[in-house]
Amino acid sequence: MAKLSIQSDTDLILHLPLRYEDETNLCLINDVVDGHIFQVEGEVIHNEIIYRPRKQLIVQINDSSGTLLIRFFNFYLNQVNAYSVGVRIRVLGEVRRGFWGIEMVHPKCRIVQNETPLADTLTPIYSTIAGLSQASIRKWIQQALVQMDHWGGLCEVLPSKILLRYQLLEFKASLLLLHRPPAGVSITSLQARRHPAWRRIKFDELLAQQLSMRLHYQQRRNNNAPALTPKQSLIDQLLCALSFRLTAAQEKVLTEIFQDLAAQQPMQRLLQGDVGSGKTIVSALAALRAIENGYQVAIMAPTEILAEQHYGRFTSWLAPLNIEVAWLSGSQTKKQREKALAQISTGKAMLAVGTHALFQDQVVFSRLGLVVIDEQHRFGVAQRLALRHKGDKKALVPHQLMMSATPIPRTLAMSYYADLDVSIIDQLPPGRAPIITKLIDNSRRAEVTQRVREACDAGKQIYWVCPLIEESAVLELKTAIETYEILSQHFSDIRVGLIHGKLNALEKSSIMANFSKGDIQLLVATTVIEVGVDVPNASWMIIEHAERLGLSQLHQLRGRIGRGQEASLCILLYQKPLSKIARERLRIIFEHTDGFEIAQRDLRLRGPGELLGTRQSGIPLLRFANLEEDTDLLEAACDVAEQLLAEDPKVVEFYLTWWLASKNALLQV
Repeated sequence: MAKLSIQSDTDLILHLPLRYEDETNLCLINDVVDGHIFQVEGEVIHNEIIYRPRKQLIVQINDSSGTLLIRFFNFYLNQVNAYSVGVRIRVLGEVRRGFWGIEMVHPKCRIVQNETPLADTLTPIYSTIAGLSQASIRKWIQQALVQMDHWGGLCEVLPSKILLRYQLLEFKASLLLLHRPPAGVSITSLQARRHPAWRRIKFDELLAQQLSMRLHYQQRRNNNAPALTPKQSLIDQLLCALSFRLTAAQEKVLTEIFQDLAAQQPMQRLLQGDVGSGKTIVSALAALRAIENGYQVAIMAPTEILAEQHYGRFTSWLAPLNIEVAWLSGSQTKKQREKALAQISTGKAMLAVGTHALFQDQVVFSRLGLVVIDEQHRFGVAQRLALRHKGDKKALVPHQLMMSATPIPRTLAMSYYADLDVSIIDQLPPGRAPIITKLIDNSRRAEVTQRVREACDAGKQIYWVCPLIEESAVLELKTAIETYEILSQHFSDIRVGLIHGKLNALEKSSIMANFSKGDIQLLVATTVIEVGVDVPNASWMIIEHAERLGLSQLHQLRGRIGRGQEASLCILLYQKPLSKIARERLRIIFEHTDGFEIAQRDLRLRGPGELLGTRQSGIPLLRFANLEEDTDLLEAACDVAEQLLAEDPKVVEFYLTWWLASKNALLQV
């Protein structure tokens, strides 16, 4: 039972059927339809073991309308004896048309007497494991339902006006129907989870999730944070020094962020924006609001390449304002690390940029007021908590701004990010040239190489992305190292570079600096360049084995080009044969450039679990509700959660106990 995540009667009751069998009706043999499941009953008229083309037990049964053949490829001797000529049996299975007419292979089979009654309910089939029979699970679930009903655990707790408003069945009736559906209930609606009983279960699951997330949101709002009020001096200086103007979308989200920072409750905001939408400058202006109020800022990124790029960019923006920026990463020398730690602990450095190294025990901030986490879904719950707990000694919790260039579909944000305030930059800076995407079969690789030669001759800079670093006998993919060697020989007059995750930080930094300056014209890379790399002159990208990469990764990689004024080209090289899902991914990335649209389609392909990444640590994923199909229920759950939190704490407690008692606590950051 533990392997099925069943630890209590509540878990047992919520272990709902995967499908159902209809043993409530009998069909005449001549009335069955090929490819469908039927139950028929008849007398055995033939019983034989044959050995060609393989050993099998053949049983023929006859009713008043016709004859049906039954095949058993795996059988015991007692079955041969049990299904002897003259015995009456009832079989349930899928009908198919074979050489000898209609037949069933390994149907559910039982011996019946003349008066054996039919079942009065559909038969539930549950997910199980080896050694745990369907009969045992059914028995235990029925016992749990009786026991829980006896002590009132199935009582209705939602007000009748809510049931009426959203046309919901009562909870107990829904559970009983799903576990023991009466004859006549549509199996199709049950198995597709469209029956009203399923609607109630899905609603309750979504409501429990909303209540828990919002409760944590309220609890965090009870903490104290530094009120970072408008000072404007530093912010105005940076805005005047910029070579560009903020977009209307950037100004809108800045207003939302500044309002949060001015409050005495900790900001907990997620800043979303497509690749290249300008999230970094928004975070820099938010950082200046903290700094001009005398508080330090920590900026954490998941990779050294991205963190170092942030360090360079923030330094270029803030150094003219006499603000010292510290750099902290795991690859620093002891002397460099000690210097950075001293800058941070004394408050000399008002802004610290780094990787996971920022939340290590040795890092002590003098007065931390704001934490910015880029690509937040790449960090776990404990990691984000560790950084937030480095606030000052006055029990003030720092504000937290999380950024993501992986757009989150609306329903996913409403459900799994209900504990956050969300800001969206839904506008790209003006002047960006469109990116043209082409799908090219790997058999035309020579043509691609020739086009790359022509582009390099025209002065363009190009990324050539490979998914693996070393040779893999299993996947047989072209690797970055092999590709680098081939291209270096082929383009002997062109400077070709190579970057991948196994290089040390200094090597990566040097290669990216040379590429940014134009000293490297063709950069062979693994997906280490997926996030944050910004080289405006790089306008071409070739991605090998694009069929192996996910939509989010393809979109992020493509976002590394199209950052300058020149039209950009992304060539996706793919290897046949393509799986159905790979073909669909390539079609989507070819047809769409909007990150939110791509994310929405990715949600349909993969479901929420994979899209959430490490954020799901501590979050119970939805088992029953489907965010694509049940948007109306999600919106209803949001509204009801607000109402219950304000008016009915006992109902809130019931839902959290019922649905989440044996699950991990929801996010605490």
